[in-house]
Amino acid sequence: MGINKQSEIAANLQIGPTTAGMVRIYVDGPGIDLPLDFDPEEAEEIAEELRAAAQQARGATGKKR
Repeated sequence: MGINKQSEIAANLQIGPTTAGMVRIYVDGPGIDLPLDFDPEEAEEIAEELRAAAQQARGATGKKR
């Protein structure tokens, strides 16, 4: 599945710190139980990528902030 392909699959997303000092992105859905752990620096890089993608998506649809 590519990034531009829509899906009917629904999943829950949780993000938070772990007791081990990592940032966890947890994806849970039908047949999916996926904990992804990142060190704080990696988590900040992911956050920057999310912000950049959101800004590009706004430009693609003409939606303003």
